[in-house]
Amino acid sequence: MNVDRETLGVAPSLQLAVTYRREVRVGIERIWENVFDWEHLPVLHEIYFNAVELIEIGCWGWRVALTKTPGTPDRRMVLDLRVDRANVRYRVQTLAGDGVGTEIWTLMAPLAPRRTAIEVRYYLPERRRERLEALAEKYRCSCEQLWDEDEAMMMRRDSLTARAAARRLRRTLPLPLILGELSELRRQLPLLVEYDGEEFRVVELEDGTLLAHATTCPHWLGPLGGAASGKGMLRCPWHGSLFDIRTGESADGRGYRLAQSPRVVVDPATDEVSLIACARAL
Repeated sequence: MNVDRETLGVAPSLQLAVTYRREVRVGIERIWENVFDWEHLPVLHEIYFNAVELIEIGCWGWRVALTKTPGTPDRRMVLDLRVDRANVRYRVQTLAGDGVGTEIWTLMAPLAPRRTAIEVRYYLPERRRERLEALAEKYRCSCEQLWDEDEAMMMRRDSLTARAAARRLRRTLPLPLILGELSELRRQLPLLVEYDGEEFRVVELEDGTLLAHATTCPHWLGPLGGAASGKGMLRCPWHGSLFDIRTGESADGRGYRLAQSPRVVVDPATDEVSLIACARAL
């Protein structure tokens, strides 16, 4: 990506601290989708960010107030993201707070339908060489972790979107899935199982009720398989959406609902437990 700073329009007062390069195993459109997803910052990347508040958003990008972990007032920044789709790049500029004036440029190059090369440059308002060198390693490590987490999220969305498309082509109900004898099953709970190409988590509630819940968040297909179920709630680790484990309904007013789950049925004669698909799941 042979683009000089003059072409980007980087101010002469800013110094290049570090350049980070890698290949990401998703296509360019999935990355653009991720770029505009400002909401995931304090949830998926909670080690770095504590809270985010949207100020403005449009086809040009977004502006947010972002508070870095541990969330004290002095850690609040205002970030402005501007996209340049024609040249396949975007810039994040710190307008206020810690690091004001910093510009982070991300340049991208599509390599294949699910492979994209990226180059991230950190331009800082800092002229002291020793300070730049110290910040360089800090930014390189944080950039690598942020892209690791984002890449995993984007790859999961790619995979589950393809699987969902295949399921929509099927028109028949799957056969029941036998989970085994009740006493033996209880020793394995909570238990992740795959049924009709989808993953479900079988749990036992405090009153002894057995149920299965979907492990995919309906918002962005985030993973709920290991989500905390205390007080009957599930929390998505990507955007923080909450769900009632009994009903699958939204518990935070966002309006999302978990996919229809199969029924957990215990045969009274044999104590054998099965998952049985609901007709409206088709």
